[in-house]
Amino acid sequence: MRAISHYQELISKHFDSLILQKEPTNLYEPIQYILALGGKRLRPVLTLMATEVFDADAEKALAAATAVEVFHNFSLIHDDIMDDAPLRRGKETVHEKWNINTGILSGDAMLILAYQYFEEYESKIFRALAQLFSKTALEVCEGQQYDVDFETRDDVTIPEYLKMIEYKTAVLVGAAMKMGAIVAETSTENANAIYDFGLNLGIAFQLQDDYLDAFGNPETFGKQVGGDIIENKKTYLYLKAMEFASEAQKEQLLHLFSIQPNDNTDKINSVKEIFNETGASAATQKAIESYTLKALKTLDEVQISVDKKNILEAFAQKLMSRNV
Repeated sequence: MRAISHYQELISKHFDSLILQKEPTNLYEPIQYILALGGKRLRPVLTLMATEVFDADAEKALAAATAVEVFHNFSLIHDDIMDDAPLRRGKETVHEKWNINTGILSGDAMLILAYQYFEEYESKIFRALAQLFSKTALEVCEGQQYDVDFETRDDVTIPEYLKMIEYKTAVLVGAAMKMGAIVAETSTENANAIYDFGLNLGIAFQLQDDYLDAFGNPETFGKQVGGDIIENKKTYLYLKAMEFASEAQKEQLLHLFSIQPNDNTDKINSVKEIFNETGASAATQKAIESYTLKALKTLDEVQISVDKKNILEAFAQKLMSRNV
C-alpha cells in the first residue's frame, strides 16, 4: 500500500487518458468537460486504496474507480440543474455552459457509462459490483429527494438530517471502498467492514463540509463561504442551533432563514454568531470527531496488517482536519 498521492496521480493520469470525444458532440463534450474539472476525486482514490489494502494491484480497480467517479459527476450535473447553480469547481456548470436539456441527457449517459465500466470484470466480480452499485445509486437518489423535501419543511430532525447525508453522500464513499474490496476478492466480512469505515467517514466528511461552509477560509475552501446560509439550508449547524437556542435566538434565526437580502454579509455574520453562541458550531465539530472515531473503530474488524490500518487511520484524521 502506497501514499495517497500515488493513487491520486494514478487516477489523474487515467482520467486524462479517457477518450469520450464521440458523436454526437453535444452529448459527450459536456461529459468530458465535467470530468476534466477534476475536484478532490476522493471516491476513486478510496477504491484504489481499498484494493491494495487487501493485497491486490490498484490498477485492477481502475475500471470500478472510474465508474464511481463518473456516477458521482453524473449526480453533480443533475444536482446543479436542481439547484440552478452557476458554478461547479469555479467553472460554469454544464447546464449553464450548454443548456438544461443537454445537462439532463449527458447526465443520463454518464449513469449508463458508469455501468459499462463494470463489464471489464469477470462475471462473479461484475455481478457483485453491479448489485452494490444499483443499491447505492438508488440510495443517493433517495438522499437527494430527502434534501429537496427538507427545503420546505420547518420540522426536520437531527436523525432525519443524518439519514439524508448518509444516503446522499456517505453511501457512495462506503461503496467506493467496498468495490476495491470486491475487486481484491477479499472476504465478505472484510468487504462489509471497509464499507462501514467508508460510510462513517462519509458522514464525518459531509458534516465537515457543513462546518467549513460557514467557518472555512474563503482562500482554501474553494467555494463561497456562507453559501448554505444564503440558500437558507437547514444543515446540522442550523438544526443544532435551533435545538440549543433561546426563544429570542430561535426567533432571530427563523427570521434570518426567511429572508434573501441583496447583500448577505450581515445575514451570514449574524447566523454564524448564533451558531457560536448556542454551541452549535462546537457540537458540529464534536459530531465530526465522533463519526471519524466510529469509522476508526470499524478498522478493528478488518483483517489487515497494523501498518495498513495506520495508513487508513492517518487518512481519516487528515480528512477530519481538512480546510478544503
